[in-house]
Amino acid sequence: ITSLSTPFLDRRNAILTMGGATASLVDRISSASAEEDEIDIQIFNAVRPEKESKNEALNTQSINRASNVETVDMSKINAIRSSNTFATRKIKSVIPVSNPSPNLSVTGSKDTIIKIPRIGYSLYKTPTEEVIRGTSLALRAGVKHFDIGGFYDTNDAVAKVLLQYLNIGISGLNLSSEEPELLTFLDTTREIGEQNRLLTGSALSPISPPIDGSAGRSTRRSRMFIHYKLSNLQQATDSLTVKRTVKKAMSDFGTYFDMVSLHSPLTSPTKRLTTYAALLELRNTGFIKSVGVCNYGVAALKEIQSNDLETPSLNQLELSPFNPHSEIVDFCSDNNIVVSCSAWSRLSSTPTLQKGWDIINGIANTKGMTSAQVLVRWAMQKGYACVPRSATMSLSQRKAIAENSYGGVNAELNGGFVLTDQELQKLDSLNVNLKAGTLGRRDGWNDSDVTGP
Repeated sequence: ITSLSTPFLDRRNAILTMGGATASLVDRISSASAEEDEIDIQIFNAVRPEKESKNEALNTQSINRASNVETVDMSKINAIRSSNTFATRKIKSVIPVSNPSPNLSVTGSKDTIIKIPRIGYSLYKTPTEEVIRGTSLALRAGVKHFDIGGFYDTNDAVAKVLLQYLNIGISGLNLSSEEPELLTFLDTTREIGEQNRLLTGSALSPISPPIDGSAGRSTRRSRMFIHYKLSNLQQATDSLTVKRTVKKAMSDFGTYFDMVSLHSPLTSPTKRLTTYAALLELRNTGFIKSVGVCNYGVAALKEIQSNDLETPSLNQLELSPFNPHSEIVDFCSDNNIVVSCSAWSRLSSTPTLQKGWDIINGIANTKGMTSAQVLVRWAMQKGYACVPRSATMSLSQRKAIAENSYGGVNAELNGGFVLTDQELQKLDSLNVNLKAGTLGRRDGWNDSDVTGP
């Protein structure tokens, strides 16, 4: 692992000693991210600070952004929100960007905008004995987005780690048995991700790392995104039951959920619509921040619209170059629904697609990446969120948690990990409409579950 971590140390030292070279790199990257961040910047300019924060720990000399918001001009913000530019931005929620910022904007209650970290960590099918270790490693690597589910049976262990981190900070994570070289690798990955957040022009919030202990808890929580998915068994035909289920889950976690989604549309129309409407009510009353769905096709999404319900903030799909689900993605983009690539599809690691994997491996070898990193970059540059997963039994699996994080897929300082247009075209050409399960979605359900509405 020493030889593997050396390039990261070199990149870390280069980043931390960039000095005046930062400005040109900011200019180059900001132009790629301009379309994505335009509205956020307009709104930020309407929220003018009276003074700069004096506690910036990282070098921000080339980025004239404030970390304190003290005065708010709501008339300017409302004018921006009602403008044609803002309306267009809301409609097109999937925007390909060559060097994306770490966050995507999703809708919350009353048309507010909240941020979801573009790359997360999924706990799907992670054995209970590995959950604590995996979650701790992910936090150390800078992961802020955690994908959990009602039927994963590991939520108690996940909650324990997240609460330790929220209450104490990085120092509260039990990683004393890990190899020092691995911990250095994780720390460097986290720092690279934070630096790239600056370079993509997305430092609209304080960038100083929160201090350890209870004083930094609110900052740590505000940067975390917990996505909880209701299983088929947790859907119900009365809204009170749904609300009680979600509130109990949040009580067990000791914190609120940033998003709650239906894990599958494979129940009755009454169940899924009642459950979905109950989630919207929880959002509108402030218990959760946003509502999503998983594995929803166009028909299921149109069912929501035809019942006069707001469209979801996010749709998590079985998505890869082997099946890009273009029709669903286009519908989501046109209806202000962020698209997420689910981890349970294992990023399409199907042994029958050897020719396609040879192309992916070839791109990975050329760029000095892993094949998984290529697929994470593909998802990210297409404009999607992505929640890869990894076990922790082997050293390579533990390293993969950092490699597949936002910092990990931005580890090449000079943009060497950015997929070119030609490489993206090669990946897009791999589509064979690959499906998993009878209806193209399995996600842990039994055969009896995969029967349709």
